[in-house]
Amino acid sequence: MPPPADIVKVAIEWPGANAQLIEMDQKRPLSSIIREVCDGWSLSGAEQFALRYADGPQLYITEQSRGEIKNGTILRLAISPGRAARQLLERIQSHGIDARLEALKELAKLSADPTFAAEFINMEGIGTLARLVESGTHFGEMLAFTLTAFLELMDHGIVSWDLISLSFIKQIAGYVNQPMVDVSILQRSLAILESMVLNSHSLYHRVAQEITVGQLIGHLQVSNQEIQTYAIALINALFLKAPEDRRQEMASTLAQKHLRSIILNHVIRGNRPIKAEMAHQLYVLQVLTFNLLEERMMTKMDPNDQTQRDIIFELRRIAFDGENDPTGTEKRKAMYTKDYKMLGFTNHVNPAMDFTQTPPGMLALDNMLYLAKVHQDTYIRIVLENSSREDKHECPFGRCAIELTRMLCEILQVGELPNEGCNDYHPMFFTHDRAWEEFFCVCIQLLNKTWKEMRATAEDFNKVMQVVREQITRALAMKPSSLDQLKNKLRGLNYSEILRLRQSERMSQDDFQSPPIIELRERIQPEILELIKQQRFNRLCEGSCFRKLGNRRRQEKFWFCRLSLNHKVLHYGDLDESPQGEVPFELLSDKIPVSDIKSVVTGKDCPHMKEKSALKQNKEVLELAFSVLYDPDETLNFVAPNKYEYCIWTDGLCALLGREMGSDLTRSDLDTLISMEMKLRLLDLENITIPEAPPPVPKEPSSYNFTYNYS
Repeated sequence: MPPPADIVKVAIEWPGANAQLIEMDQKRPLSSIIREVCDGWSLSGAEQFALRYADGPQLYITEQSRGEIKNGTILRLAISPGRAARQLLERIQSHGIDARLEALKELAKLSADPTFAAEFINMEGIGTLARLVESGTHFGEMLAFTLTAFLELMDHGIVSWDLISLSFIKQIAGYVNQPMVDVSILQRSLAILESMVLNSHSLYHRVAQEITVGQLIGHLQVSNQEIQTYAIALINALFLKAPEDRRQEMASTLAQKHLRSIILNHVIRGNRPIKAEMAHQLYVLQVLTFNLLEERMMTKMDPNDQTQRDIIFELRRIAFDGENDPTGTEKRKAMYTKDYKMLGFTNHVNPAMDFTQTPPGMLALDNMLYLAKVHQDTYIRIVLENSSREDKHECPFGRCAIELTRMLCEILQVGELPNEGCNDYHPMFFTHDRAWEEFFCVCIQLLNKTWKEMRATAEDFNKVMQVVREQITRALAMKPSSLDQLKNKLRGLNYSEILRLRQSERMSQDDFQSPPIIELRERIQPEILELIKQQRFNRLCEGSCFRKLGNRRRQEKFWFCRLSLNHKVLHYGDLDESPQGEVPFELLSDKIPVSDIKSVVTGKDCPHMKEKSALKQNKEVLELAFSVLYDPDETLNFVAPNKYEYCIWTDGLCALLGREMGSDLTRSDLDTLISMEMKLRLLDLENITIPEAPPPVPKEPSSYNFTYNYS
């Protein structure tokens, strides 16, 4: 008979004594259980003790968190959080250097515990740490532990960052600006400044006065990728929180300091692989840089603004050498109208009206002018080439450029905030100071080429744009390292290749529609589904590493989860760092019987997403979130590292519960494997040697006895 749901069997340790094995009644007050444990070792003053986990982060157990205790958990009797906070506060203010160092080391570890943090903060502990930093008397390990504890305590959100003094900011900024400083101190100083900027509007201005982006660029030229990551993160924070009128100024400063080329040479093309957090920070910088285009993208052209109209005149002059304009007003007007039609504007009389729709607004005109001035030969060739074609086959340059600009803004999500957890940066955008404009120039040539390959007319405009979007998105997915490599990828994705790829991808949907083949698919499908299910189980048995979402991404915390080989238990536990391979079961301290799992929920239905779903930057995280709900009213919350792992785990868990595997990955795998198997079987039929005497004709196609053999 299974034990009651409210009883958990645990072991409790105390230094120098044999562990106590007890059955903990979760309905009893925690203080009563602690008193009983203390009595077992003849310890007085039970109110001065508490229970902590013996493994992992060793967090204190409270009435609120005790429900997470599982059968077989090892606990440790320890002094209470309040008593520990008081003792550490006294020790870090002592005169003995060794005692103070040990106290700060222990404080740095305990500060991650929210229960301890609340007690320490209530005793004015943060003020004490701040004064130690402001004094300037701490160096080396002692200072590193002090800064670590300070940052951990502040990350709990109990105290407002606005209470930080200017002298503290100056001291932290001083560590960042010093040419030679200990790596651990520099890391924590950069992280503290980033948190100040992100969490306080007033502190942004103070930090911006003490730290300039020019000073941070030096930290990108080191060999330590952690330092580089913290430095880019602080640059991103300053960029993100800067007033709109300051962002363009910051961008100019970054350009003058050659930030792009430094990142390209020292980070992207460095000798070390790009870690996930660095990839995220590069993605954020890419998004923030492109978001500088938003103002022009959302600015309508004023048809009465002569300065703006002069840009259109300049486009005409460069294309048609406008120095030989006729003198008469009517003749000039007629020639302009003809030229504007040849330039491909929709409104031939007043092309300024073509730029009144946002997006892309004035950004499209900026792109066209850049092409005309910087790549003048290409611009003239495109315009004259199309003006000499038959009317029905000409590619309208103006209309195409405007629509292409809108499309590129959508593809690169110009104007949207960065997504938490996204690492989708493109190395090629760091290879040119005018990467956006150069990208447009490559794509407008692609559009013109695709138009010719499709032999398109004006009625085919939308079809051409759809093909061009597909060409661009497929090329970007290949992550070209330079604009030249992008051109090579696009050359390989001509219209014929796009048609071939589309046809190949439709094979699983449209091919083999005859009744016998449909029947064959239905017979094969259960076997293939079983095969996919076993593959999902095998992947769950291998296990996966998941990242714990916290306030500071660079100090990542990980946990690992895997299914037992008999498919009956989920094992999981915290890790200090991302594992390089499979994690043994004995290192995973927690477990959930599969029989206790009630359901699997995803997205906004997950308990850990209900708090975060309001944040725009968590949109992508929301798509990767899922939770296991199990008895009694407990949850195990996941955020998958990518869409593939998300599909593997949600499918596998659903299969464990006897439910349908419904992810896009399963549908894709099912279609692919069925198509492969059907082709193999049909190929076998085609290769049958026909004997001299014809075999009996079967009554119906289903009389064939197909045998599925997967190897």
